[in-house]
Amino acid sequence: MGKSIKVQRKESILKEIIPEALSQMNDGRIRGLSVVDVVCSRDGSDAKVYLEKSYLNDKEQKASLKQLKQARGYIQNYCLKSTGWFKVPNLSFTFDDLLEQENKMEDLFNKISKK
Repeated sequence: MGKSIKVQRKESILKEIIPEALSQMNDGRIRGLSVVDVVCSRDGSDAKVYLEKSYLNDKEQKASLKQLKQARGYIQNYCLKSTGWFKVPNLSFTFDDLLEQENKMEDLFNKISKK
């Protein structure tokens, strides 16, 4: 069964608000991050925020995730004030590797089609 409309709406709103919160941060590494997707748990109490990692190496990604972990309270508070909700999901941040996976799959398909 698919996600409820309430959860989908929450994901959509968070996808708009979290980049606003990131742009308010003082740290340039965090300010420059782009939100690719937000996925909420079924009950909406947790949300995983997927970030674009196009220009960051592994060391920079780890440093950014550490900074985001420290700033999570500020980001959740920003979301709370912006939405007027009584409770904001617990946010966890990760870098999206879907593009890399898609490129690998495409390379495999190209190799198969050449044979």
